[in-house]
Amino acid sequence: MTTTVEQLSLEEKIAQLVFVRMGSNLPPIVTASDDEERVAALLEDCPVGGLLLFNGVWPEVRASLGRLQAKVKTPLLVSADLERGAGQQLAGLTVFPHARAFAELGEQTQADLRRAIEITAEEALQAGVQILFAPVADANTNPKNPIIATRAYGEEPAAVAELVATVVDAMNSAGALAAAKHFPGHGDTSQDSHAELPSVDHPAEVLHRQELVPFRAAIAAGVPLIMSAHVCYPALDPSGEPATFSKAILTDLLRGELGFEGAVCSDSLLMAGATGRYESEAEMAAAALTAGVDLLLDLAHPVATVREMSAMVERGDLPLERVDEALGRVMRLKERVAGVTPFSPEIGAEQRDANRVFAAAAAEGAIRIFGDGPPPTLDPKKSTTVVLTKPFNLPTDPAKQPLADAIGQLLPGAQYFEFGPEIDQVAADAAVAAAADSDQVLLAVIAKPAAWHAFGMTDDQRRLAERLAADTKTIVASLGVPTILADFPADRPKLCTFSDVPASQQALARKLCGGA
Repeated sequence: MTTTVEQLSLEEKIAQLVFVRMGSNLPPIVTASDDEERVAALLEDCPVGGLLLFNGVWPEVRASLGRLQAKVKTPLLVSADLERGAGQQLAGLTVFPHARAFAELGEQTQADLRRAIEITAEEALQAGVQILFAPVADANTNPKNPIIATRAYGEEPAAVAELVATVVDAMNSAGALAAAKHFPGHGDTSQDSHAELPSVDHPAEVLHRQELVPFRAAIAAGVPLIMSAHVCYPALDPSGEPATFSKAILTDLLRGELGFEGAVCSDSLLMAGATGRYESEAEMAAAALTAGVDLLLDLAHPVATVREMSAMVERGDLPLERVDEALGRVMRLKERVAGVTPFSPEIGAEQRDANRVFAAAAAEGAIRIFGDGPPPTLDPKKSTTVVLTKPFNLPTDPAKQPLADAIGQLLPGAQYFEFGPEIDQVAADAAVAAAADSDQVLLAVIAKPAAWHAFGMTDDQRRLAERLAADTKTIVASLGVPTILADFPADRPKLCTFSDVPASQQALARKLCGGA
């Protein structure tokens, strides 16, 4: 380290606890590299401890992060949501299926999951990202959960715990920093904490044998970070404070009872589950810090917030001891990755291709067929209609989903229709007519969690899907949660990929076409 803790001013100490965004995949979309100049200017005014990377492009992002690291006296911790591989936020690198898909690989689950994590860590570190906000340690016990769902490794706490421990161990071995989330458990909510404040109302004994089980496994495996949930747990904290702001949960339970000695990071402090409770962002950040959070993620106004928090310390409203304690944990994380970063050698095209082949194999192995009949197939010699629905439109979506190209290559004569949340009736009628005239029909439904977005099918999509599924020749596939398949007639052939990533969509097409 160029700068020691003793050399930091009070404002610099607090700034080291702050992580800010670099890039955005929400409107207005900005790549991480295009955001480099703004971040560099911010670092001059406020030497934050780390970055939250969004919408990076390989290999430009590697160069951008290298230049930013060269500007700072204390190395930056760079983090990203990489639950589905480095390609989730670094275009050009590998994208893996959602976590739930790996639980379907049977005997291969442990080995393939470990290899996927090794690839993710290797690619991330070579791009300059050290903290991978994974694994999701929530057991998805509520089938109506709109934000965890396929991001979890399953529904049974013990099974999830085993895979969470594998992820943590693999990341530790690879030199990356894992962050188990969302403590003490977001899996039994029916609300999205990005949009509102959920509550899990189980008795404490239920929380201990259900929600906490995977987190205990993560701690035993040596997880260096745990991310708090913007969720209330009245049995753990009767005051009603969300976990992010609850000393009873983050200090008494997590550190005192569970013995966690690593760093606690908040979930994004821009989320509705965190905002609106305090008069200023500084008061919100100070409350999280006081409760036991060490890394304050996603502040909107870092310069003003750091200054106001410094004034709180000087007035005696925020203990300096708590700042120093959090700072010590941040610095230990930086020391831990100092031998791994700056960057290891750039990953080559041949290795990236091999990584994508591995992801494709994992996606195909995860596909589950439901029902007792013969495996559903699509015959290239027969006329085919394919209809795909997606519950929302993202600014980063391609013009057509990957299934369109995959079907086009394997079934060149197939008719393909794609519908977002709002469906034009004329287009819907055209799809139904095409399906009626075809020998075989595939209805593919994307049902996945995403922040600030609807989960499942819209009313318009359900009406269209019901019209298509009324025909016995229709095959129904879920590109996400399997529970949505229960909405269709029991005698229809059904499949589930447990993910909608390109590899999973392409694997579905290959599976139905006999691996052609």
